Amino acid sequence: MYPNLYYAFKDIFGIELSGLRFVNSFGFFVALAFLAGAYILTLEMKRKERGGLMQAKEEKITVGETAQPVDLFLNFFLGFLLGYKLICLFLMGKDEHFDPQAFIFSARGNLTAGLLAGLFFAGMKYWEKYKQKLSKPEDRIIRIWPHDRVGDLVVFAAIFGFLGAKLFHNFENWNDFVRNPIEALLSFSGLTFYGGLICAGLAIFFYARRNKIGFRHLCDTMAPTLMLAYAIGRIGCQVSGDGDWGIMNSAYVSTPQGTVVRADSSTFRQQIESNASFYQQAFRGSSISDLHHTDLVAPSFIPRWLVAYNFPHNVINEGVPIKGCEGLYCSQLPVPVFPTAFYETLAGLALFAFLWAIRKKITVPGVMFSVYLMVNGLERFFIEKIRVNNKYSIFGFHPTQAEIISFGLFLTGLFLFIYLRSKAKNATVKAG
Repeated sequence: MYPNLYYAFKDIFGIELSGLRFVNSFGFFVALAFLAGAYILTLEMKRKERGGLMQAKEEKITVGETAQPVDLFLNFFLGFLLGYKLICLFLMGKDEHFDPQAFIFSARGNLTAGLLAGLFFAGMKYWEKYKQKLSKPEDRIIRIWPHDRVGDLVVFAAIFGFLGAKLFHNFENWNDFVRNPIEALLSFSGLTFYGGLICAGLAIFFYARRNKIGFRHLCDTMAPTLMLAYAIGRIGCQVSGDGDWGIMNSAYVSTPQGTVVRADSSTFRQQIESNASFYQQAFRGSSISDLHHTDLVAPSFIPRWLVAYNFPHNVINEGVPIKGCEGLYCSQLPVPVFPTAFYETLAGLALFAFLWAIRKKITVPGVMFSVYLMVNGLERFFIEKIRVNNKYSIFGFHPTQAEIISFGLFLTGLFLFIYLRSKAKNATVKAG
């Protein structure tokens, strides 16, 4: 596992760059997911604009003004934050036991660097406006196409997606939230995809409505975008070991040195009993005998880690100590689990290819997105069968939050698919 890019560069390239300690592996892949998503979204919007399905909006702007105090203040504030934290991160990152995440949410920083960076950012904004200054500011009408707003859409998706993911995760793990609300809210770990999808979707809906972007066509362009971004984001879950893994594979156990070996049922029970304190804490409310697991031996032609991985050096320090390891990330799971994040990356890439292949064949607005809802719901519903998540008790059933939402998304997608296709067919009949 690579909790941050420092460990990745050290292991893969043999290079130690202390400044990379604060670049969280999960966050890095999330950033890549947003960049890839923005690229795909831009391509799809331009395609629909060429087909006359998305229109430009005329807006009035004022040019030739000098920088306003609020612009200078915001740029100074942004620069101050970056300088105050960034310089200190590079200096303190040389400490082997330095925790970048704890530092980010602390009051520590470099005041001099913050002030200098703030003044630099404010000065750049002032100079930018000064170069465009006119003797008399004037109003102009410009045309803004939907693809010009991709940057705004990505920012809205990132902010509200993160907030929604944290909100739903804390609802799902309410006891952990009550026990330590500050850590639960500020930690980068503990994110629920569907919470992010729902909250980001609402934010984008209001943004699209305000800027007169056809919402059905926008949703259709988002379908392959979301699937690709999801697949890339899950790479970050796998690489960092953020706890998004599956149930135990009782056919294997971990050794103190960090390796995985074949085990029989008695060895599995011994491993569980010898680490009872860990499992009781990890699975609160469940007895040791009720822990969910399955026995699956990997065929000889596939790597063992595809069905049994102990996530050594995971970013959340989950598990038991690794013998001979010193530092922040020296834990591994006693019993290997199914690497479900890797499975979801493969499924996500396959579904993206499917959606990308059919996007030009679907002409009814909204149908493409309804297909996305169905395939996404199916994928997540079935992966939940081997994932570790808290379960609810509803009329004798024990679904997870993700199973409930994914089932709801599938039904919503199915309803929209039938409704939109039927509506389009009736309109064609009437027109004929």
